[in-house]
Amino acid sequence: MGLTKSEIFTDEQNQLSQLLKAMAHPARIAILQRILISNTCICGDLVEELGLAQATISQHLKELKTAGLIQGTIEGVSVCYCINPVTWKLMEKQLGAFLSAYKGEAHCC
Repeated sequence: MGLTKSEIFTDEQNQLSQLLKAMAHPARIAILQRILISNTCICGDLVEELGLAQATISQHLKELKTAGLIQGTIEGVSVCYCINPVTWKLMEKQLGAFLSAYKGEAHCC
């Protein structure tokens, strides 16, 4: 696939696209849901709950952290992850505005 011409899109469009791309995997949705429920999460717990390998969970956590959706702190040999509130609110605002732009059924097709 060719490169996207990200410079022709607004910063908001590019940012929302990157956030949604980071979320676009069922394992990442499950991880985010688990973090939202518990308000914190340790990687080992996810391995037991989701039934995925430690390396797989770590890769998904890395993608979510790189996108800024989660943040983590090291506690001994474990890393505790939580939602990044700044990015989460930004995504909530941008996605809400995007979804609410639809005004109802159009009679076009």
